[in-house]
Amino acid sequence: MSEPLALAAATDRLPSPRAYTERKPPKHDRIDQAVAGLVGRGRALLTSWSARRYARLADTALAQDSAIAALSDLELRARVREISARLRARTTFRNADIADAFALIRETSGRISGQRHYGVQMMGAAALLDGRIAQMATGEGKTLTATLAAGVAALAGLPVHVVTVNGYLAERDAELMRPLYTALGLTVGVIKEKQEQPERAQAYACTITYCTNKDLAFDYLRDRVALGQRASDIRLKLESLHAPASRLAQLRLRGLHFAIVDEADSVLIDEARTPLIISAQIGSQFEPETLARAMEVARSLANAEDYILDTSEHRVLITEAGRKRIAGLVLEDGPAWRGRVTREGLVSQALSALHLFHRDEHYILREGKVVIVDANTGRVMPDRSWSDGLHQMVEHKEGVALSSGRSTIARMTYQRFFRRYPRLSGMTGTTRGVVAEFWTVYRLPVVRIPTHRPVKRRHLVDQVLLDETEKWQQVTQRIAELHHRGCPILVGTRSVAASARASDFLTRAGLPHTVLSAAQDGDEAATVAGAGQRGRITVVTNMAGRGTDIKLGPGVEEIGGLHVIMVERQDACRIDDQLAGRSGRQGEPGCFQAILSLDDPLLDKSLVPRGVARRLMPLLGEARAQFFGRHLLRFAQARTERLHARMRADLLRSDQMQERILAFAGHSE
Repeated sequence: MSEPLALAAATDRLPSPRAYTERKPPKHDRIDQAVAGLVGRGRALLTSWSARRYARLADTALAQDSAIAALSDLELRARVREISARLRARTTFRNADIADAFALIRETSGRISGQRHYGVQMMGAAALLDGRIAQMATGEGKTLTATLAAGVAALAGLPVHVVTVNGYLAERDAELMRPLYTALGLTVGVIKEKQEQPERAQAYACTITYCTNKDLAFDYLRDRVALGQRASDIRLKLESLHAPASRLAQLRLRGLHFAIVDEADSVLIDEARTPLIISAQIGSQFEPETLARAMEVARSLANAEDYILDTSEHRVLITEAGRKRIAGLVLEDGPAWRGRVTREGLVSQALSALHLFHRDEHYILREGKVVIVDANTGRVMPDRSWSDGLHQMVEHKEGVALSSGRSTIARMTYQRFFRRYPRLSGMTGTTRGVVAEFWTVYRLPVVRIPTHRPVKRRHLVDQVLLDETEKWQQVTQRIAELHHRGCPILVGTRSVAASARASDFLTRAGLPHTVLSAAQDGDEAATVAGAGQRGRITVVTNMAGRGTDIKLGPGVEEIGGLHVIMVERQDACRIDDQLAGRSGRQGEPGCFQAILSLDDPLLDKSLVPRGVARRLMPLLGEARAQFFGRHLLRFAQARTERLHARMRADLLRSDQMQERILAFAGHSE
């Protein structure tokens, strides 16, 4: 047995000698999941005990500060090699070893970049190594926190994936932290757009790899496609010995070992409503004339009589009367319309394109193409397309060239993918409402980490206006007042269209401003960096609410810091909290206020019609009307959160059912 293989066999902390490491789900996963959901609620009450344990570990590491600081650079590197050998020689992470490693990494970071980790950052990193979600307030330095956990795991021999929500953050964090990792004797890779397989394999071969959740999951799916069904560990190893081009040489990853998920609520919760699908081009599924006819039929149907728009689940339901009307309208239209399922599917997609998918909200037009906008991050997804002909129907509606149809090759959900990591952890600024789901689905308990400095952010009472015109007038007036004082202002919207409306009102008021949305995402770094400067007005979609750091300019702290104004509620209160967290970071002053209206998109799904609410509010008096409006919007948001939770649960059940059915045929993927 070779030395590396012998060493790997001695400890489960080293990369497994398996050709492609991953954790297989338990056989009785559904029963286990149901029981875990009940137990998880009790575990959430015990997380404060863990926080105290992590605080003691941080104190132990900080107590070594003077002794470690007295070491020369040569002695410090020798101590790092020593702790690496100790970590590799054990089957578990011991608190004493973690504290020693933290102290050494902290001192190395201080010498390289001048940044030394705070105690709360060490607490967060200890939670990550313990397989938990570290809830750390925005601005507490999660990027630096990750270096402690990633550094310890990599020194122990584990390949580490640091997963974040977009490529800009992955590249930025990798380059910022590369000098520290290099000083520790570790290598850093970063997955970028349009990298080919050899470049990606080289990046994943590094001890620490920064990547986005989408790149990582799709690379894994591509590996599964390359491996095929006959891919046992022994078969792959034997094949690599004699085959000139074995399947192992075609892979991107080395398997799944340890993942640290930044913005874990966005990746593991919000994005888990959409399955991951790899598809191939199959040419045009329908002729342009067929799509045009479907649009013509859809426009002739009557809402509520022939079809029902279910905006809560974003789908169209065709009534029995609608089915008969469609059949009558296409009676003479040829073979494409003879099958009931086909013709109703075509018209249903046409109705969805017309009434449920809107430009500058769900997609934008860029270079003559329909480009999808991610509802969770506000970012464009140029390589994504809607399935079952919907994308081509939207393209036809917009009058752009039709793209090719797609055929599914491989499919997986985020839930199933991330549960294949033997070691999984995450960081986020807020877990409101999803603590139980983290445990139920991923077995990830949440630990709340205290802030380094007391929070000074002021939350003003929400204002709710009767309609959008009144809202924008109030928003413009408030911005003008703050701008006159020199305060920097961040205006948060939920769509490109809302950002454009905000820009129109500000322009008419003569207020200089910058717009950052999916349509201008290339300028994000420069725009966000300047959002805290004196007198600056920045209009952003929720893309600026994740992973960005807004630094205050000279003199801004004295006039109250950054003021954040939210003009529309998001689908989850966690996303609202992320926007609020753009101000008042690291003990700085700041202010957050929501100025909303009854035209808020969330009320499309409300049980109380807008017209009723508008007639009722003036009768209640100012105080009661505001109370009613605030709670109406909050109830609508809570209803949407429950709906999305049910959609995620349904998707997971469907995924598990599909896996069992395919397993019965002899393979699970």
